Amino acid sequence: MPDLGKYAGAVLGSYAATIGLIVLLVAVSLWRSAKTKAALAEVEARQGKDNG
Repeated sequence: MPDLGKYAGAVLGSYAATIGLIVLLVAVSLWRSAKTKAALAEVEARQGKDNG
C-alpha cells in the first residue's frame, strides 16, 4: 500500500464511500429486478388464465 501521509484518512474514506455506494447500487438493482420479475410473472399468469 502506498504511503498516503496526511491524506490517508481522506483517501481511505473516499474509497470506503465509493465501495459502499457501489454495493448499495447493486443491492437496489437486484431488489428491483426481483420485484419486476415477480410482477411480470403475475401478469403472465393472469393472461394465461384469461386466454385459456
